[in-house]
Amino acid sequence: MRIRIDVSLDPTLGCGQAHRWKKIGDEWTGVLGGKVVRMTQCQGYIDVQGCGSESSILSYLRADDDLDEIIDYIASKDRYVADLSEHCPGLRILRQPKWECLATYLLATNANVKRIGAMVESVCRTFGKEIESERYAFPEPRDILDNAERIAECRLGFRASRFIELAENVESGKIDIEAISEMDYRDTVKALQEIKGVGPKVADCVALFAFDHLEAFPVDTRIAQVMEKIFGITGSYRTVSEYGMNLFGRYAGYAQEYLYHSGFIE
Repeated sequence: MRIRIDVSLDPTLGCGQAHRWKKIGDEWTGVLGGKVVRMTQCQGYIDVQGCGSESSILSYLRADDDLDEIIDYIASKDRYVADLSEHCPGLRILRQPKWECLATYLLATNANVKRIGAMVESVCRTFGKEIESERYAFPEPRDILDNAERIAECRLGFRASRFIELAENVESGKIDIEAISEMDYRDTVKALQEIKGVGPKVADCVALFAFDHLEAFPVDTRIAQVMEKIFGITGSYRTVSEYGMNLFGRYAGYAQEYLYHSGFIE
């Protein structure tokens, strides 16, 4: 299936927003909506195999985001970000499934990208449905709870009990993901931080990558270093994050992605 969209797959799928995409040769392979999906960058379009719905791909890649408007907006706020955007056209923020994104980023606490990916795959192998040889769907909360005694096989460490508790609370409705999706940014991150294991950074990542809050500005060690080096900003998480949000406004999340990958773009 050919889909015409202004996107560069390499920075979009390879930048650590989501953790189930792998590139072999020219082809990116991941799992989306319970299906193995393959995407290849072509001139003026992407070739997509394994997904029957063009609309689901367009939603996932946030085709409704006007990249020209977004880049013009954040570039007008800072020359450094303007330069980064010129050297990395087509970078898009993904719109990830809410439950999967929340559960994944709960596992991301005190872990690097490689470790996060390994944990996510172990969860999928242990609890998810096999949809292709050695490729598994991300499990629903009920799938996890039906086999909760196997959680040790996932090697999640201190995250294991939090992961089971999250599944229990989502399944019971104590955590209402759809209700959170109706909230504004401030209420969204407040609600997310009421979940055990979710701090400010995880809440901002989930708000940005799953709940459509493009104004979120997650801060990890790399962003903190860039913000100090480029803008001279240091201090608490909230100090640095609020600076980014105030500077880049409604599209702060896009600016954050460029800053996060500045070392690779430059």
